[in-house]
Parts: sequence; structure tokens; C-alpha cells
Amino acid sequence: ILCHLSGVGSTVGAGVYVLVGTVAREHSGPALTLSFLIAGIAAALSAFCYAELASRCPSAGSAYHYSYICVGEGVAWLIGWALILEYTIGGSAVARGISPNLALFFGGPNSLPWILARHELPWLDVVVDPCAAALVFLVTALLCVGIKESTFVQGIVTVLNCCVMLFVIIAGTYIGFQTGWVGYKVSGGFLPYGVNGMLAGSATVFFAYIGFDSVASTAEEVRNPQRDLPLGIATSLTICCSLYMLVSVVIVGLVPYFAMDPDTPISSAFARHGMQWAMYLVTSGAVLALCSTLMGSLLPQPRILMAMARDGLLPSFFSDVSEKTQVPVKSTIITGICAASLAFFMDVSQLAGMVSVGTLLAFTIVAVSILILRYVPPDEVPLPSSLQTSFRLSQECDEEKVGSPLGDGNHEQGTSEIKDVIVVESINDPLIEKQLYANKLDELNRRKTAARSIASVCVGVLILTASASVTFLPFLVMCLFCVFGGLLLLAGLGMLSWIDQDDGRHSFGHSGGFICPFVPLLPVMCILINTYLLINLGGGTWMRVGVWLVMGVFVYIFYGRTHSSLTDVVYVSLAQANEIYGSSSSS
Repeated sequence: ILCHLSGVGSTVGAGVYVLVGTVAREHSGPALTLSFLIAGIAAALSAFCYAELASRCPSAGSAYHYSYICVGEGVAWLIGWALILEYTIGGSAVARGISPNLALFFGGPNSLPWILARHELPWLDVVVDPCAAALVFLVTALLCVGIKESTFVQGIVTVLNCCVMLFVIIAGTYIGFQTGWVGYKVSGGFLPYGVNGMLAGSATVFFAYIGFDSVASTAEEVRNPQRDLPLGIATSLTICCSLYMLVSVVIVGLVPYFAMDPDTPISSAFARHGMQWAMYLVTSGAVLALCSTLMGSLLPQPRILMAMARDGLLPSFFSDVSEKTQVPVKSTIITGICAASLAFFMDVSQLAGMVSVGTLLAFTIVAVSILILRYVPPDEVPLPSSLQTSFRLSQECDEEKVGSPLGDGNHEQGTSEIKDVIVVESINDPLIEKQLYANKLDELNRRKTAARSIASVCVGVLILTASASVTFLPFLVMCLFCVFGGLLLLAGLGMLSWIDQDDGRHSFGHSGGFICPFVPLLPVMCILINTYLLINLGGGTWMRVGVWLVMGVFVYIFYGRTHSSLTDVVYVSLAQANEIYGSSSSS
């Protein structure tokens, strides 16, 4: 239950208290509910992919860990580096958004006590926010206590926030029936901006669903990850989508979309109908939502740092886990200090677009990982240096068995070894050997075809979304690029649908958990949607993110790559690895 509440609390932020007015006025009109529904379906595509990988490979590293296994260390490093940026800026932005809302309870926008109020430092031209920094330190201390305690508090805050939203739904429905739902009787109709406006609204409200992926980062702290993680992801997304749609149905019906207050749409809607006191209740809901989102932003980052440090890409300092609380306390404190410093000194609102890059990159790479897992799963795994001695001993034993089949043991051992020799001799039969070689060749060709098809899908999606989004190309050139990208996408998708999936997918990771449906169509749709949203984040956002990613490349080259746990490993087949791990654990 706490896992489910954690997902809901991380997802249901204060965005719904603001997005309702902005998106209804500028994009969707009365069709705002459909915008939330379409965005929820798009988010569900990523949720399905997350659910399978979280079930198969439960790890605190979440998307970083999945891409590390399926794609490779370099790509995984960039994903983890982007997520570090996302969670730090996201937590800081949320913390700075709490203090203006708290000030409303003290009489106005600038009515907080002096010690908590914002102050301008004239010689630096900086507005500091002590309240935001104090809240970050408070949440950091709570996260250091333990995962159960922090998720319990987050669960209480989430329940209170949901109660406020239920009040909005119930009271708003009553007012709507009393006034005749005037918002749905406007002259522009249900789709005043057309279908394109509704879809544009879906792209905007999609970011209100970001947060469910934080459930996957608690994989090592839940009792049954194969059951709890997929259920937590699905439950949090379903609850959030239902609440968003019901709130939008009510608020759009109470006030015509063109008359909505873009900043405080819900409280102003109640104020128009004589319920001034509801403003305080709605504001308290916004504060609770922001506090819950702050917890959801600071919870995953220490666990991603811990996973990266375990792989040697960051100093081992970040992988230390407290024996008492079973929490990466040092990583949590470092995360809290960085987020509090940003919240205290910087106005991070202009960096808000950078928050979405890490999440959308993670969503995209998780969908690609599903395709790789199903069609070309890793057939070899790295064996740590500590187990390489066991690997060499097993090889020597196999050679001795083949070289001296009768051995010096008892009659039963000799009989079994003679059977092994008979099997070896039968395999050396020319006809059987030819058939085995043909099967191996067919499997090798299938894997090559699948890998090329996945690459074709990714390249086609990139060309299609980029050419459809740019405005400086001539119309004819844009159409040609769109057609070319679409053909690549369809060719790759068609080939993946035609060839068989790899048999090794059944034994990869933990079996018996959630299985993503409609593969390859669902992951390909997920890649297409997330790439389109990534490209449309804007050039300024990508320039700032590019600087951060280049810094990450240098850190990886000069530290991560030289200290990586993969530098002294031997790659062995999955069967050999399972045998070695089994023998080492039994001994």
C-alpha cells in the first residue's frame, strides 16, 4: 500500500491546480478531459515497459540499471547523469513553489515570517528563499530515517491531497448541477481549438503524469518486487488519471474556458460562486501536493547514485548503506545539500524544462530496452574478478572429463562419464553437427535482423519527429524527410512483427512477473511519443542540457571508465554464469 501511495504522491503534484486553467484557455477548451485521457494513455505505454523491467530486474537504479543491462554502460551513464539533473532541479523548483502558497495563509504573497520570507541580495541580484531550503532539509532528514517512515508520511500527505481533490469534485459537481454547467454551453462548442488543440493540450498535461517511475527506484526496499512494483506503477497511474479527469470535468463545467484564471483556476472557480473560503482549502491541497512531490523528487536520486557507485562509475562513498535504516544516508545528505542550495540561491523556474529531459530520455531508453530484451537479449554476462577463479576451475574440470572419461572413481561415476562421452561422440556425428550448425546460423541471422530492425525503428522515429517539428525547412523537403522516416519506422516495425522473439527472454532476469503486452507495437509507440516530446522541448532547453551531458561525458571518460567494474571481467554465457553463481552461493 505504501508503494502505491508513494507513486500517487510523486505523480499528483500541484500541476493539476495550475494546468487546468492554462491548458483549457490556450489549447483544449471544454475538451480538457480528453487531453488528460490521451496523455494518460501515452504515459501508460511507458508504464507497461517500466512494469516488465521492474519485475524482471528489480534494482534501485531504475532506468539507469535497465539500460546498463540491455544497452550498455556508456548509454546507461548518460541516462543516470540526466536523471541526476532532473531530480536535483525538480526538487529545487518544487521547494521554491511551496513558499508563495504558504504565504497565502499568512495574509498575502509576501506575508511569511521574516526568517522564512524571501529576501533580495542587492549586491548579487539574487532572491534567496530560506523557506524552500528549510523544507528540503526537513524532507532530507525524513528520508534518512528510513523508507517505511518516509513513505508513511508521504502516504498521509497524499491521502490529504486526494481528499482535497475529492472535495473539489463533489462540491463542484453540486454547484454544476445547480448552475446548469455553463462551461459546456459556450458558443465555440466542445472543441473550440479543434482536434489539434486537444492534442497540443495532451502534450502539455503529459508532464503531470511524470513521477510514477519513482516507484521502480524502491525495488530493493519492497518485499515482493515482482508483484508490488508493477501493481504500484499501475495503481498510481490509474488513480492519477481518474482524479485529473474528474477535476477537469468539474472545473471546465463551472467556468467558461476563456474566463478561467490561468494561475488559480480551481479556487477562482469556487470564488465566482460565492465560496471564498474554498480558496484556503484548495491552497492547502496545492501545498500538500508540492510537499508530496518534493519527497518524490528527492527519494529516487540517492538510489540512482548508489547504483552508479556500485558499478564503479562514481566513488564508492555514494554506495554506502546504513545498517540501521537500510538507506543510502550519505547519498541522501549530498542530494539534500545540493537541492537546498539551488532552492535557496537560484530561481530555477527558467530551468524547469530541463526536468523533463531526464524523464523522457529514461522513458525512451526503457522502451528500447524492452525491444532488446525480447529480440536480442544479452547472451553473455560479465563475471566479476572474484568469481573468475571458479570459472577457470570449472573449465579445467570439463577438460579433464573429456580427456579421461573413465577416471579413477567408482563404477557409478565411470558409468555417468561414459554416458557423457557417448553424448560428446553423438554430437560429433556429421549429420547432427551439420544440423546444430544450421540452427546456430539461423539464430545468428535472426538476431542480426532483429538488431537492424530495432536500429531502423529508432532512426526512423528520430527523422520523422525531427522533420515534423522543425519550421525552417521548406514544406516539400519536410514532407520528403517525414516519408523517409516513416518508411524506416514501418519497415523496422514490420520486420519485428514478422520474426520470432528470442527464446532467451523467458530466462532473463526474474521470471513469473509482469509481461508487457503488444510487443513490438507498444514499445515503438512509446518511443515515438517520447521522442516527439523531447524534440519539442525547445532549443534553449537542449543547449543547457547539452552542457550538462558534455560534462557527464568528461566525468565518464576520466573517472567512470577507468574505475568501472567491467574493466576486469570475463564474459561468460548465461548458463555458465548461473552454474558458477549457484556453486559459489552453495559453498
